[in-house]
Amino acid sequence: MSEKIPFTSPSVSDLEKRYLLEALESRHLSGDGAFTKRCHLWMKDHLKTPHALLTHSCTAALEMAALLLNLQPGDEVIMPSFTFVSTANAVALRGAIPVFVDVRPDTLNIDENKIAKAITAKTKAIFVVHYAGVSAEMDTIKRIAGSIPIVEDAAQALLSKYKGQPLGSIGDIGCISFHETKNIVSGEGGALLTRNEKFGQRAEILREKGTNRSQFFRGQVDKYTWVDLGSSYLPSDILAALLLAQLERAQAITTARLEIWQNYFDAFKQLAAIGVTLPTIPPECEHNAHIFYLLTRSLAERTELTTYLKEVGIQAPFHYVPLHSSPGGKRFGRAADEMTVTNDISDRLIRLPLFADLTSHERVINRVLEFYGFQQARRI
Repeated sequence: MSEKIPFTSPSVSDLEKRYLLEALESRHLSGDGAFTKRCHLWMKDHLKTPHALLTHSCTAALEMAALLLNLQPGDEVIMPSFTFVSTANAVALRGAIPVFVDVRPDTLNIDENKIAKAITAKTKAIFVVHYAGVSAEMDTIKRIAGSIPIVEDAAQALLSKYKGQPLGSIGDIGCISFHETKNIVSGEGGALLTRNEKFGQRAEILREKGTNRSQFFRGQVDKYTWVDLGSSYLPSDILAALLLAQLERAQAITTARLEIWQNYFDAFKQLAAIGVTLPTIPPECEHNAHIFYLLTRSLAERTELTTYLKEVGIQAPFHYVPLHSSPGGKRFGRAADEMTVTNDISDRLIRLPLFADLTSHERVINRVLEFYGFQQARRI
């Protein structure tokens, strides 16, 4: 059998190794060292936001967002059900209620036309997830939201844009992931972004266990103490060193992923004729090639395709089990509508291997086309 093709694998170069060694030799291994500060500067510059803070995960950034919004027991937060559990957990941890809204059948993002109906007097925020690094319809969502704060769960969306604006910088708060499965990685890691000055100042305190420690180190106060709620959300500067190298290579990594994504798209266009659905990228969106997926014609077909690809050494997983149908979702949240699209696409979606150093994507193309009885692209 040919060499197995994993679903994802991080891109690592000599730059990562050099920065990690520099971090170790600096003897500053805890958070907020020189590499953390350099990451903050990169994000502020490239993501066009005045406040950017590294966290130990995107989950931590989402939890910080819930704290910044002062969510209370009984408050409601609108979000898609087709997302990772962290989106809802951040809300549920505050005693607030995730209110699940269906997604669009094209981008698989929250259906902006169903948000208004889900808003009640208890609605305190809207959490928008940019699935596969493709933006939700932010202009419409902002208009519907009015004064209701918007949190962008942009975990998958680093370097993606909506009408030229970096995702994560459009709403009131943005949350980014640098988990190993993302495009740009630090193993574990995330970031919180905001343009709101009050949120930015308070986020710094929340991140430092509820203390004004950062102000003390800047000489703004003569001692630091406990002033607010908080927790330990900082990543080690070792992880920041790894991340800085990735950020400095981010455009090259994204370009490589986009080329593979486009090769998939071009090769699989012919499958549309038999009812297999390809990703949709609206003209106002610039994506980062985080995920390439197919929507098979049925759950049974997806199971057969997944099994076949596994047999030929290709890892191709499905994605989220909808939160509204999960035990936790039923206990802590509620569905605002029938969730028809969410239930359908979650049964049919399959993700194909995609990472910057993938050299055997043509074998993936050939095997998928072979499964559907189409002519192979190239014999390899």
